[in-house]
Amino acid sequence: MTDREPPAWLWLKERLARLRQSTTPGRGGTEPAPIAVRTAVVTDSAAALPAEWVKAFVADGRLAVVPMPVMVGEEIYGEGEDDITETLSVALAAGSSVKTSRPSPGQFEQAYLAARDRGFETVVSIHISAGLSGTADAARLAAQRVPIPVEVIDSRTVGMAQGMGVQSALVAAADGRSAAEVRRFAEERLARTKVYFYVPSLEQLRRGGRIGTAASWLGAMLSIKPILAVDDGKIVPLEKVRSAARAVARLEEIVAADVSSRPAGQSRLAVHHFGNLAEAERLATRLEASCPACPPAQISALPAVLAAHAGLGVLAVVVGESSTPGAATLPG
Repeated sequence: MTDREPPAWLWLKERLARLRQSTTPGRGGTEPAPIAVRTAVVTDSAAALPAEWVKAFVADGRLAVVPMPVMVGEEIYGEGEDDITETLSVALAAGSSVKTSRPSPGQFEQAYLAARDRGFETVVSIHISAGLSGTADAARLAAQRVPIPVEVIDSRTVGMAQGMGVQSALVAAADGRSAAEVRRFAEERLARTKVYFYVPSLEQLRRGGRIGTAASWLGAMLSIKPILAVDDGKIVPLEKVRSAARAVARLEEIVAADVSSRPAGQSRLAVHHFGNLAEAERLATRLEASCPACPPAQISALPAVLAAHAGLGVLAVVVGESSTPGAATLPG
C-alpha cells in the first residue's frame, strides 16, 4: 500500500492547480483576474510531506523543502535527495551509529533567493521544533543575508504536524494574503496540532539526547512500552504501558479522545511508521472506525531524520485541524 492522502487534503492540491492555470501567460481573457501570490513557503524535510504532494508544488517555486542531513556510519545522506530508508533500517537494526544535523544556512539562502528569482516578494519559512534541532536558527541566519523578507517560524513540532502548518501556509498564500497573515494562519494551525507516538524502545531517543523528561523511565526501559507526545516543542512522556499491544491500543484511545474534543468534522489525522507499514495500516483502519467524522488518515514512513531518533517500529499519530475551507477561515 502506498502513502495516501485524505480527500480533504486533495482540495489544496486542486486549488493551487487551478491557481497555476489562471496565472499561466497567454491564456484567454475570459477568466477572472488571477490572485497575486506574493509569498513562497519554505520548510525542511522533517515536515514529512508526501513526496508526490511536494512534487506538485515545487515546480513553480511556491514551495521548497530543504533536505536535512542524516549520517549513517561515515556516510552523509540528504533526506529527500538520497534513498536512505533501507540503509537506515539496517543500521538501526544493527545498532550502528546514526546521527542527524541541521541544514546549513547556505541551503536556506539558496531557497530564499530562488523564491525571489521566481518573482515572489516574501517567504514564510516553517521548521522543525527548535527544542529538537537547530534548523530554525540556520534559517534565521540565512534570512539576514538575503534581499527578500523572510518570516521564520519555529513550528514547535515535527512530522506531519509541521507539515500541516506548511499546508496551511500554502492555503493562505494561495488566497493572496500577506506574509504576516500567512504566518499567523500557519501558527494558529500549528498550535492546534498534537503528536502522539509509541516506540518499542527508548534507546534511540536516549542516544540522540531527545527524550528530556522521559529520561527517568530508562531504568525500566526493557519492561516499559512508552507512549510519548510532542508538547511545547519537546518530547514528553504520557504513559507507561507493559505490552506493545496495549501501547498501540492506548495510543488509539488517546487519539480518539483528542479528536472528540475538537470541533466536529474539523480533525485531520496522519499516521507515521518506520519498518512496520502493516501495523500502521491496521492502526489507521481502526482510527477510521473510532473517528468516523475524520477523513482517512495519511499513512507515510517517518522521515529518516526523525526515524533516526525514534527507531524501528515507531508508530506516531498526528492530530490537526483542517485548513481547507479557504478564505473564510483565514485571519484578517
